[in-house]
Amino acid sequence: MEKYLPNIIQNLNFKSKLALQISIIPLILFILITLQSSNNLSFKRLYSSLHTNHHDNVSKTSSKKCDIFMGEWVQNMDAPYYTNDTCETIHEYQNCMKHGRPDTEFMKWRWKPYGCELPVFNSTRFLEMVRGKSMAFVGDSLARNHMQSLVCLLSQVERPLDNSTTQDENFKRWYYPSYNFTLAMIWSPFLVKAQENDPNGKPGKITFAGLYLDEVDETWAAQIDGLDHLIISAGHWFFRLLILYEKRHIMGCRYCWTTNITEQSVSYGYRNAFKTAFRAILERENFKGKVYLRTFSPPHYEGGDWYNGGYCLRKKPYKSNEINFEGQNLEMYKAQLEVFEEAQILAQKRGLKFGLMNITQTMLTRPDGHPSKYGHWENVNGTRPNDCIHWCLPGPIDSWNDILLEMLKE
Repeated sequence: MEKYLPNIIQNLNFKSKLALQISIIPLILFILITLQSSNNLSFKRLYSSLHTNHHDNVSKTSSKKCDIFMGEWVQNMDAPYYTNDTCETIHEYQNCMKHGRPDTEFMKWRWKPYGCELPVFNSTRFLEMVRGKSMAFVGDSLARNHMQSLVCLLSQVERPLDNSTTQDENFKRWYYPSYNFTLAMIWSPFLVKAQENDPNGKPGKITFAGLYLDEVDETWAAQIDGLDHLIISAGHWFFRLLILYEKRHIMGCRYCWTTNITEQSVSYGYRNAFKTAFRAILERENFKGKVYLRTFSPPHYEGGDWYNGGYCLRKKPYKSNEINFEGQNLEMYKAQLEVFEEAQILAQKRGLKFGLMNITQTMLTRPDGHPSKYGHWENVNGTRPNDCIHWCLPGPIDSWNDILLEMLKE
């Protein structure tokens, strides 16, 4: 049929040709819109397609099931539940009110799933549920950000003892004596073995990091035996200059265009790092706890990136239909889900529980909750780059603990 079309069109008179063109225009527009929509998937469509058979992240409410990770932000005038005055453990980088942030509306929202309620965090309920247990956050500064939010929320009931064995803020250990509960932060931004090519370089100097994608970082892996709850996450460090190794041989890199090494996508190293991390957990015979993967938390830079003037000054959340899920955010998220679902099958065979704390859409719609210029981190020139990665405390990240408490009930 296709080979006859040109001749048919050629033999049409002018009016017929014009009519044909007019009738084709809507079809062309429809195709273009459809293609554009497929390239810029809404989170809801993407989520549905990826989770057709996935039920671990569904929380039961009454007699029906409710997916607590699909919803909208709604106003909550009762928040915040702590301040930078009542919680002294807020890291300087996230202490937005101390450093002059003038608006407060970003603190007065809560996550509302479609079709059910997600209860606001109850400190007493949480501590009762973890009585006599231990929990560790493993990852980068966003894992630390999450843990500090939890410490601040729990301070409504009890202030913990600092049982850390080091002064390094990346390796904190808090103890709640009334509940015999230990909470820890273990720093591992790549989850796998990493080596700076210039560990003694000047502050602020960008250096390559070598990642051994098939070798776990024993800094955290050797500490998880006996843990009851392990919350693992990583993400933003994978956007650095990276040399990627497998079996101790260079097999690729990230952002090294001037070398003769194969350039890999950002999700390549990310996917393989999580594969190694999950394999390490599954191979530890003495680990019997529950693992939670917290999914990628998207940044919200506008007008540039962190190093060239990007900013995030919005003052309210997006609606879910106001923002598309695309680009590297989508790439990172899909890589995590694929690896998680593979690991979850293996975990079930070993009798372990793997839970998915799927906060990506929740945070994709919160461009207003970052420190921006109201963090305290300075570079070598004394200026303050805008931080559109971490989250103000108090702020949207407190909802991660609403979700965590709900997942502990399962």
